[in-house]
Amino acid sequence: MSDLQAQFEAAVASSRTLSERPDNASLLKLYALYKQAVDGDVEGRRPGFADMVGRAKFDAWAAVKGTAADDAMSQYIALVEGLQAG
Repeated sequence: MSDLQAQFEAAVASSRTLSERPDNASLLKLYALYKQAVDGDVEGRRPGFADMVGRAKFDAWAAVKGTAADDAMSQYIALVEGLQAG
């Protein structure tokens, strides 16, 4: 396992124990970067208007389309560190 992978997994664990719940924009960014790092580019159809949460998640993930997995991991780590600092 690479150092980046280990740091990413530690950041994922840390994101679940933040002292305060992040705002929705930060949560969507965390979701998008995690999915990009783990699953790659978004695929499938954008959820319909009635599924607002699914649509927001899809749009956030689509916004980071083309980002390399290592870059997504690094951005995720930086975001979690920023949220921890408050």
